[in-house]
Amino acid sequence: MELSVLNIEGKETGRKVTLNDQIFGIEPSDHAIYLDVKQYMANQRQGTSKSKERAEIVGSTRKIKRQKGTGTARAGSIKSPIFRGGGTVFGPRPRNYGFKLNKKVKQLARKSALTYKANEKGIVVLEDFNFEAPKTKQLVALQNNLQIAEKKALFVLPAENNNIYLSSRNLQDVSVITASELSTYQIMNAKALVLCEGSVAKIEEAFKL
Repeated sequence: MELSVLNIEGKETGRKVTLNDQIFGIEPSDHAIYLDVKQYMANQRQGTSKSKERAEIVGSTRKIKRQKGTGTARAGSIKSPIFRGGGTVFGPRPRNYGFKLNKKVKQLARKSALTYKANEKGIVVLEDFNFEAPKTKQLVALQNNLQIAEKKALFVLPAENNNIYLSSRNLQDVSVITASELSTYQIMNAKALVLCEGSVAKIEEAFKL
């Protein structure tokens, strides 16, 4: 698949980039995408929920009433879960929700996501650019020039660029990452995938082609 390289004004530069069919034209695997997105979402969970159990409650351990003759159930401590202010039974404990996923499955998932975006014509190739200073207005103008102002956009840069990143922070529907940080979730979550010209080679290098 060949795509024209656009400049920051949204016009064709006359150059074309050939997207490798082994990355952007495979038979997509929905299950691989599901597993990779599931792992990404699981890794975002903090897993810090915690409730105090009976042994962790501060309170007296004396027997609050005699064993027999009260007409009610026996009770040994005010910290019992059946009393107000007592410990929680089987409450949440800190845990890690992450799980292992094979490298080849993750690669297949990213290739499948990129293939879906290519088939949907949701990929734009943009020449490498830079801002002299962080300016949100310049990035908004770039969106308008590329006709993606109303879409959730993901800009993929070949390397870190602080000015471009800072320019995107106030824009709710714009994300800026480097090619090495590209994930299946981010690809599928974006309606427009804007690849800088240099990032195409970085993506191919990541898949060792």
